Amino acid sequence: MSLRADNVGWSVDGQVIIDGISLDLPAQGTLGLIGPNGSGKSTLLRLLAGLRTPSQGSVSLDGRPLAQWPRKAVARRVALVEQHAGTEVDIRVQDIVRLGRTPHRGALSAWTQEDQAIVEQALARTGLGALRLRSWHSLSGGERQRTQIARALAQGPSELLLDEPTNHLDIQHQLQLLQLIQGLPVTCVMALHDLNLAAMFCDRLVLLQQGRVVASGSPEQVLTAGRVAQVYGVRCVVSPSAHHGRPHIQYLP
Repeated sequence: MSLRADNVGWSVDGQVIIDGISLDLPAQGTLGLIGPNGSGKSTLLRLLAGLRTPSQGSVSLDGRPLAQWPRKAVARRVALVEQHAGTEVDIRVQDIVRLGRTPHRGALSAWTQEDQAIVEQALARTGLGALRLRSWHSLSGGERQRTQIARALAQGPSELLLDEPTNHLDIQHQLQLLQLIQGLPVTCVMALHDLNLAAMFCDRLVLLQQGRVVASGSPEQVLTAGRVAQVYGVRCVVSPSAHHGRPHIQYLP
């Protein structure tokens, strides 16, 4: 059993941002959250990570409400990579990735060979080995994104939450990153803007609009021309890709 949301809602100053969403996450599968800007994708990820407390409903981990878990225990299981991460501190790439080991170590614990091996693997997986000594402030947007994902991998999560992980990445790194995520032995939830990437790399999709679930299911079930027109206000043709067989969306003028 993994993360689960039951009738979750969240409001700010009386404005409903998330309204009655229930999710059962696929064990060691990838769930894609799609929908226009402002549909609630980022907020839902923060609720699943336990960084916000639902106004209604509950989020549970292994059948136990997240609020009953010690914060450090949640951090050992659930890693969140948000869209915008920054720091004023002059810190190197490898030191940011090392922060991923924090939930697994005591305050006075010595750095171990296992910790170092996990960090090295995270750097290698994200293609950051050559940048390990670079300052955070010298990195491009895409390099910063990969650094944060490497930190999350070093955390060793069983549940990985990603908010627009391909943001700032060029096409090559988008595909490499999503292939990496697809091959990890974790339950992954990621918010994506690109519907074709969502169709290619997600086992299931949840389409959000104004904080509510419009459709949920396989990419074939969710990505129809009618739904894209309804939610995004654009015309398109949806057909199976000749390369991977999943839906491919061609937008029309």
